[in-house]
Amino acid sequence: MQVWEIIQDFAKSTGIAGFFQSGNWKNIIMIAIALLLLYLAIFKEAEPYLLIPIAFGVLLVNLPFSDIFVKSTNVVYDTEGFAKIAGITLEQAEQIFKELNFSGGVKLQTILDGLIVGGEYTDIAKNILSESELLQITKLADPSYHGLLGFLYNGVKYEIYPCLIFLGIGATTDFGPLIANPKSMILGAAAQIGIFITFLGALLIGFTGPEAASIGIIGGADGPTAILTTTKLAEPLLPAISIAAYSYMALVPFIQPPIIRLLTTKEERKIKMKQLRTVTKTEKIIFPLLVSVVVILIIPSCAPLVGMLMLGNLIKESGVVPKLVETASNAILYTVTIILGLCVGATASADSFLTLQTIEIFGLGVIAFGCATAAGVLIGKLMCKISGGKINPMIGAAGVSAVPMAARVVHKEGVKEDPTNFLLMHAMGPNVAGVIGSAIAAGLLINMFG
Repeated sequence: MQVWEIIQDFAKSTGIAGFFQSGNWKNIIMIAIALLLLYLAIFKEAEPYLLIPIAFGVLLVNLPFSDIFVKSTNVVYDTEGFAKIAGITLEQAEQIFKELNFSGGVKLQTILDGLIVGGEYTDIAKNILSESELLQITKLADPSYHGLLGFLYNGVKYEIYPCLIFLGIGATTDFGPLIANPKSMILGAAAQIGIFITFLGALLIGFTGPEAASIGIIGGADGPTAILTTTKLAEPLLPAISIAAYSYMALVPFIQPPIIRLLTTKEERKIKMKQLRTVTKTEKIIFPLLVSVVVILIIPSCAPLVGMLMLGNLIKESGVVPKLVETASNAILYTVTIILGLCVGATASADSFLTLQTIEIFGLGVIAFGCATAAGVLIGKLMCKISGGKINPMIGAAGVSAVPMAARVVHKEGVKEDPTNFLLMHAMGPNVAGVIGSAIAAGLLINMFG
């Protein structure tokens, strides 16, 4: 009989049995979504470097009982357990449970919801706890994470991974086309209009200011920036926003061409631009220093992203530290990419992802990309007229931060109209300007709502 009980206990502890528990059928849907993302990444080569680890993170966290990513606020406590983690007496914990009509085990988040509402302590909390105890309770409201990916997630929570990725991006980016044609910065800025249009749209359908700001950043076509902004402003929306951002980045070659063709004429798409001047090494060294000082002095909150981007570029352009360039652009960039992807995917549990909000976010993401592309092209058309037809308006579409994918899309559209029309380097100017622009836009929004 004892052997049979052991077998039964083992069967109940398996993940297979977990699928039959109440609500866990949603995990099957999430596993199907993970497999779809893996299919797109592997067989359609849609942002494979990030979608593969993200999708695998989604898969792991939705296998029942894996406990690979555990958020502490979901842990159930009784009065004794709550007293211990909160640093209060058992009598105080019992009084709190009594006032909040709790009995038995209660989730930590549920307890906190009864003690802190809208960032303010409730009367129950004030009547039972001292100021120092209230401060301790506030710290509990900032969840900690456990399990393999839970511990690794602290790198997302504390802004480490997105900034290290920007370090690697800086070490692989040539700002020469932007320096040679400073007007490209206008087009990079124009594409950020999509961020603010989407921000307003999100507000109109009921999202809060911080949530709308995080959703709007999808329009910058910059995954690390979207992750960092969302982590700081609206962490519960991280799985939907990050997956939407990277999914739409992968779809840039499909989203942008129809918009470009709709907003430009055949003659405009045929416009050839004169070759860019040669940029000196001194200019390339001064550029990251100048951008860092000017941008961070104006918008200090974008220092982590802009600072790391420009540091990466400075070590590249200095020409004296090839090993640092190699490490930043390869070992660091790709290692952090794997960890970041896994951690972001791990946040996409069935309960947090399968919501109406996720559908709304994906819908707003399309609007964000469309508006960003359209804004860049329309400002490009204006610059074309002002310059007397010397600027091909299509390069405005490259103002989004998807480097170098957006620039390649513009180049291909130009070649379709005229096989001798090479726009890649001209499009790279707005493209790298878009990287800086999205970081600045994120800094502005974080400054407003952080």
